[in-house]
Amino acid sequence: MDTSTTGDVVTDPTGVADLPLDQPMSVEWCEQHFDHISQDLAQRLNPTLHAMRDRCPVAHSDQHGGFWVVTGYDNVMNVARDWETFSSDDGVGIPKPQVAVKPLPVWADPPLQRAYRRITNPHFTPMAVRVHDEATRLHVHRLIDQFIEDGACEFMDAFARPFPTTLFFEHYLNAPTDEAVHLGRVSETATTPNHPDSPAAWMELFTWVQEFTARRRTEELRGDVVDAIVRADIDGRPIRDDEIIGLVLLLILGGLDTTTGALGQFMIRFCQEPAIPQLIRDRPDLLDDAVEELLRLDGPFISIARTATRDVELEGQHIKSGDKVLFYWASANRDPSVFDDPDTFRLDRESNRHVAFGMGPHRCSGSNVARMNLRIAVRGLVDRLHNLELEIDPAEIHWHSVHNRAPQSVPISFTPGGVSESGELRP
Repeated sequence: MDTSTTGDVVTDPTGVADLPLDQPMSVEWCEQHFDHISQDLAQRLNPTLHAMRDRCPVAHSDQHGGFWVVTGYDNVMNVARDWETFSSDDGVGIPKPQVAVKPLPVWADPPLQRAYRRITNPHFTPMAVRVHDEATRLHVHRLIDQFIEDGACEFMDAFARPFPTTLFFEHYLNAPTDEAVHLGRVSETATTPNHPDSPAAWMELFTWVQEFTARRRTEELRGDVVDAIVRADIDGRPIRDDEIIGLVLLLILGGLDTTTGALGQFMIRFCQEPAIPQLIRDRPDLLDDAVEELLRLDGPFISIARTATRDVELEGQHIKSGDKVLFYWASANRDPSVFDDPDTFRLDRESNRHVAFGMGPHRCSGSNVARMNLRIAVRGLVDRLHNLELEIDPAEIHWHSVHNRAPQSVPISFTPGGVSESGELRP
């Protein structure tokens, strides 16, 4: 809880002491003091965003030097698509992280941003990703085999972190997999604003990528995305070293944090709503739709920032050139004007126009990788882990929750040994 002490009296400036998790932050906090870094907000993210869509869909916060918060679906779409008015070139975080190089292409606008995307996109098409299906499936079951007989595990460490990190290093970077989980932890620290170790974590990531890409330039071609980056031309000129590092750095940040966060949130929901994993077991033909609905509800990519390049009006609010604007994919995904019964898992929607992977020119280029990983992981987990229970009070879950959202720890229990080949629960 965010608290401060005055003499012997403990005050709660956020006004959320003993407030249930389904209640939003106070009206004043939402309208004037919104702080996306607050753990109190992380605990009450969706109720608070719901309140802001109703009361102040475009609000100004006095925190972190001042910035705007945008929550409604249509406004989020307008900001995301209008890169000429809302620029990424000055960074996409509030406060702006102090990094040695720009993560690319997320810190760039078209047309340069498009030139960067042309280098990496061919390696993340559905066809390019599909070749890893079987290896991904085997990896899911190898990880589950390591803890299924115990009947309990800390899910983030046992599965959610090692699953995507090891695969991404092996299949896409062709990098040493024994370094993957550690670098995943480093990236979590680096992307946590105000974390005391964040500057050191950014430098560790930068140094690792610098040494890795320098080594790859001297090795034989492997035909992967790293080869494409280190040997690329940008509008007829050789790619610079800082651009190489920036592109590989963002691949790591995007390839590790997001899938980990999604899996952690999905598992919490499976424990709290057992009808969902049972539905997927009973109707495997609905797996794809189920994953899309889970992404709408619990997408890990929740917000991003832009900088206004001109004065503009949004919902009657006057945003000035140079102002920072933070907009919420997580809020757009639960906007009742677009999604009926938005806080409920439903597979009978006529359309599911969620924006869990963003929208506009910066839409996540790794979405095909994430979808494949999540479909295969969810199928393996729900097929083999039965009677799932969350072994912690949800109020005690600590969140890594600024632009990407992930529970730090998800201790769970389940039927030891899972199911037999015939589908029966083992004793």
